[in-house]
Amino acid sequence: MAQLIARKRDGAELESDEIAELIAAYARGDAPDYQMSAWAMAVFLRGMTVDETAALTDAMLRSGETFEPSPPGGPPNVDKHSSGGIGDKASIPLAPALACCGVRVPMISGRGLGATGGTLDKLEAIPGLRTGFSTAEAQRIADRVGCVICAASERLAPADRKLYALRDVTGTVPSIPLITASIMSKKLAEGLDALVLDVKHGSGAFMKTIDDARALARSLVDTGRRVGVPTTALLTDMNQPLGRLAGNAVEIDESVACLEGGGPGDLRQLVVELGAEGLVAAGVEPTLRSGREKIAAVLDNGAAREKLAEMVHAQGGHLDAPRPRAAELVVESGAGGFLASVDAEALGYAIIELGGGRKQKGDPVDPSVGLEMLARIGDRVEPRQPLLRLFAGDRGRDDASRLAQQALRIGDQPVEPPPLIVERID
Repeated sequence: MAQLIARKRDGAELESDEIAELIAAYARGDAPDYQMSAWAMAVFLRGMTVDETAALTDAMLRSGETFEPSPPGGPPNVDKHSSGGIGDKASIPLAPALACCGVRVPMISGRGLGATGGTLDKLEAIPGLRTGFSTAEAQRIADRVGCVICAASERLAPADRKLYALRDVTGTVPSIPLITASIMSKKLAEGLDALVLDVKHGSGAFMKTIDDARALARSLVDTGRRVGVPTTALLTDMNQPLGRLAGNAVEIDESVACLEGGGPGDLRQLVVELGAEGLVAAGVEPTLRSGREKIAAVLDNGAAREKLAEMVHAQGGHLDAPRPRAAELVVESGAGGFLASVDAEALGYAIIELGGGRKQKGDPVDPSVGLEMLARIGDRVEPRQPLLRLFAGDRGRDDASRLAQQALRIGDQPVEPPPLIVERID
């Protein structure tokens, strides 16, 4: 172990079998945390090649259980991963839409990270819905319904869980090779035939700059393809929330509207584009154009909405049961002009102040709180015009209102709205 640390410290490329044994030893408990911390810092400082990153991904994947691969002649397994953002609810309408188009979607999702909301917290705003299943249980739901959205079981990529906890307290989280292996080990454990990635950049994203987002997307795509899974990525904007609503219950409402042929245009556009990428990568559709048409059709004809209700029922939930929404508080513009920029990350922290996310691990989440954007970047606004609506209980109202007010900057000059999809990487 000391030799592997030293070689990586000095910039050497490790062999695949060396990385495999290192991860296996750590998963068994034979390699102590202090040595793994040193190795992670060496990776953080020196980086990894594509081959090394693929080997690390494979080693973490093989440390635990996996889903069954697609049987011959059966529907291919397809999934999507997002790097996260404010109001990023695309997984919720996308999974059932894809399942209506001839693929199986065994989607493993997570909870909120920093200011960003988590898909599992949003789904759990649906009364009765469970997200914790064994790998076998999740596999059965995916086989029967065509899609499942659940948490990773304790036995899925356990080496990644151990290493991530270590990275979280050693300053090595923002390492592209380590991020890549963490994401891809869990996704590839789903037995995927194709993967599409939504890598966001901007004020509300983990990657603030387009260059950082591009580097992460390139690493993820290269690693997926190196291990034999067709993988594509879209670079998308997160300089303002996706859609109009951000929170937990309110994002379920907006997801359902998308599945009923409505909802905000940017959410629908992203679902259609990601869905088309997944269908083409899986070989189900020949072109992106035909893929877009197929996804749009199941959004408009109600099939995807019915599929979501079927998935929710299979996970113990009731999609049509009432979902709570807290009392409204309007944030107004202090001056006229144009909405020049939005600090989307600050809006995420405003939701956390209201109780819609966690300040500490284990904190309860209030599904009823959130916000609604009443203006978008580039819109002309008048003095005292409502810009944003908070759904707030008694907790954190004043702090959340202050954060929301400060997050919206009004300028004198017209501003071009940022494009939603910036680049495609394959």
